[in-house]
Amino acid sequence: MTAIGKTRWAIAEGFIPSASTGSGRAFESHETVCILNAGDRDANVRITVFFADRPPAGPYAVRVPAQRTSHVRFNDLDDPEPVPRDTDYASVVESDQPIVCQHTRLDSRQAELALLSTVAWAAD
Repeated sequence: MTAIGKTRWAIAEGFIPSASTGSGRAFESHETVCILNAGDRDANVRITVFFADRPPAGPYAVRVPAQRTSHVRFNDLDDPEPVPRDTDYASVVESDQPIVCQHTRLDSRQAELALLSTVAWAAD
């Protein structure tokens, strides 16, 4: 299959609430970057997280196999350091193969869950 997408993406908005009202991982408040690699080669992806008041964190390394998707929770990123909770951030996703990125947040701080999703911005 022909690869689609870009090799650099930006997600200008990020925030992981530290609180959740749901039970279990499915209802834990989280931020996710959904990555599609429709090409024939594995994608080596690096995620860098930017903050308003401190140097960036990362890069975090993620491998997305050829013709697969990976939903990467920012909550799970911990090497080289955990992504902080209750902190505004933005991220840049870079790949050695063309990919497509989408950003999703589940905010379960209230019993009425809030879910948002948007396509990330792709660099030329």
